[in-house]
Amino acid sequence: MPSALPDGEPMPEDGALPRHALAEAAGRPLGFYLHVPYCATRCGYCDFNTYTASELRGSGGALASRDNYADAVVEEIRLARKVLGDDPRPVETVFVGGGTPTLLPAADLSRMLAAIRDEFGLAPGAEITTEANPESVGPAYLEELLAGGFNRVSFGMQSARQHVLKILDRTHTPGRPEACVAEARAAGFRHINLDLIYGTPGETDDDWRASLDAALGAGPDHISAYALIVEEGTQLARRIRRGEVPMTDDDVHADRYLIAEEALSAAGFHWYEVSNWATTEAARCRHNELYWTGADWWGAGPGAHSHIGGVRWWNVKHPGAYAQALGDGRSPGAGREILADEDRRVERVLLELRLREGCSLSVLRPDGLAASRKALADGLLEAGPYEEGRAVLTLRGRLLADAVVRDLVD
Repeated sequence: MPSALPDGEPMPEDGALPRHALAEAAGRPLGFYLHVPYCATRCGYCDFNTYTASELRGSGGALASRDNYADAVVEEIRLARKVLGDDPRPVETVFVGGGTPTLLPAADLSRMLAAIRDEFGLAPGAEITTEANPESVGPAYLEELLAGGFNRVSFGMQSARQHVLKILDRTHTPGRPEACVAEARAAGFRHINLDLIYGTPGETDDDWRASLDAALGAGPDHISAYALIVEEGTQLARRIRRGEVPMTDDDVHADRYLIAEEALSAAGFHWYEVSNWATTEAARCRHNELYWTGADWWGAGPGAHSHIGGVRWWNVKHPGAYAQALGDGRSPGAGREILADEDRRVERVLLELRLREGCSLSVLRPDGLAASRKALADGLLEAGPYEEGRAVLTLRGRLLADAVVRDLVD
């Protein structure tokens, strides 16, 4: 089942933020994340806050229904306008994730986007993305999304091999994600992402190369490639514990990452975050860059997380409880934390070091700065950017990113 929410202090019923959270807000980008928690089936590796129809049956009634879900999200967007008051910022990015957002009618996704446009306005050239399951969209659906204001779509491909998809409990047919890219291009989408996962039990190097070849052949301008993380409480974790499928080790993950870097670079893709490659600057996912650079975003939907000016909060997880709170005129927030300056510094190191631009050496403490010099000597950081005052990971550093970050954050 989905993972637990973090601890934190209670959220005010009206969702009010401390005054300092909006100080100097005009200098920070503002985005929206809209969470759609519904899935047709549960993937064996997934621990996101998602629900199938059988899991919701009898637990929330009509409040948990997909039919009126957009109404609840629109109410939270209106709440965001009240909480943020006269904040003049237009929204620069919107990302609809899940779950499977495209289980909702395209008109519902467009209506949620329209509420953001009506309440806040959209910045010129705003990036508007939705995730999509390859089996839940077709040409007409994609055309309706584009007409509703979406200009970027992200398809969950994961693998081109049937036996790998089966281990992951993915139900789409191999070849369908590539067809979706063609349909999205024909509909008029300029920016298209394919998500891939490597390190699935039973996957070989050749399987991974085939997945990369298929993804590249489809012609997206962005590819995300993530190492499979086996989360406790998932079906896949239980299968591994019972010995039904083997656990993939870190050395295999490293080999697969190198295969990805080689294939993607040869095809004209450039890494800009450890797990993300794009063909151009314009193809980068600007919404994710909000997260990685500590900007502001409001997360609407059950279990969604938000961050405004050093205040982070998270919503109740269940769709029924979420809709009930909004229907009662209350914030759906379950708790929040106010980040101290040191917390924000640590997060800058944790997140910015994963980016191609790297992290400024000025945010490192003495021990972290000493560790950065050792990382430079060990070939984990690039010499040129270091001389200019930035810590930027080399390819070898990317393979050891978590360890480098742990050292530099001290």
